[in-house]
Amino acid sequence: MPAMLLEVDDLQTWFYTGRGIVKAVNGVTFSLQEGECLCLVGESGCGKSVTALSLLRLFDSPPGKIVGGRVMFDGTDLVSCPVSHLRHVRGKDISMVFQNAQSAFNPVFTIGDQIIEQINVHGRIEHADAVKLACKLLEEMSIPEPERALKMYPHQMSGGMKQRAMIAMSLSCNPRILIADEPTTAVDVTIRAQIMNILLDLKSRRNMSIIFITHDLSLVREIGDRAAVVYGGKVVETGTVENILQKPAHPYTRGLISCLPDISTNAKRLPSIPGTTPNPLDLPCGCSFNPRCPDVMDICHTAEPELLNISNVQCVACHMYTVEKRQ
Repeated sequence: MPAMLLEVDDLQTWFYTGRGIVKAVNGVTFSLQEGECLCLVGESGCGKSVTALSLLRLFDSPPGKIVGGRVMFDGTDLVSCPVSHLRHVRGKDISMVFQNAQSAFNPVFTIGDQIIEQINVHGRIEHADAVKLACKLLEEMSIPEPERALKMYPHQMSGGMKQRAMIAMSLSCNPRILIADEPTTAVDVTIRAQIMNILLDLKSRRNMSIIFITHDLSLVREIGDRAAVVYGGKVVETGTVENILQKPAHPYTRGLISCLPDISTNAKRLPSIPGTTPNPLDLPCGCSFNPRCPDVMDICHTAEPELLNISNVQCVACHMYTVEKRQ
């Protein structure tokens, strides 16, 4: 049985603004085992990226603040630990590939300088050895002429090269957990396939644990072991990827899967989930999905559903299962 590496319990990250309190993450719970890939899935605005940033407290504070919950890693709560300890964890034990590599890199330093700086922060080695390691990492990411690429500035690289250079930098200290925040969003299909192959190779060869954030369920099928479906700043369903895709329990999960294109049907138009994601400034009472849910009941407007075990490998937060359990 693989060891439990990370446990997130009822994480809540709110942003205090002039318009009110933005409850971006409002009770996220999940766990990550060694060598496992967990996919955080949901539409834009559901709280996936803020959840990832909250694990390492990488958001601006103020206005952001973690108001509740725990993030347990190696027996330490990353929510309450001193910033000095967190700096040792960031980049070394838990590393992150950001969604927009262009804004994540510093434009006035070369790619090589930024990778070497990361290496030196967590383990001082000779400069020549750091250069060799940085070059090897770029070569591992299939970047042509890695020695030349080290001397390039971010604006001199294509979007795909920047994203792969970002992955190289995140791997420079051999982290135990890699957080990949929609790493294939701004690249073409060919580069997307290369990035997915890189992540799959890291998972198998290094036995690396990955938190993969995406709204694309086809990628979940390709890389994930387990999935957590996020809606309204909460996890509404968790389970193995096979169960989530074959036997979705939550109406929101079923809606996401129904929106996938299917060449076996003659439908002229893809189905969609009616409505929009809830405004985190003004979340609906009860279940946050109730304005869009086809199976809504009276209790959905007044009470918030708990995350219940419906099998050994699947949990869901939906009143349909609470009612069934009582009956």
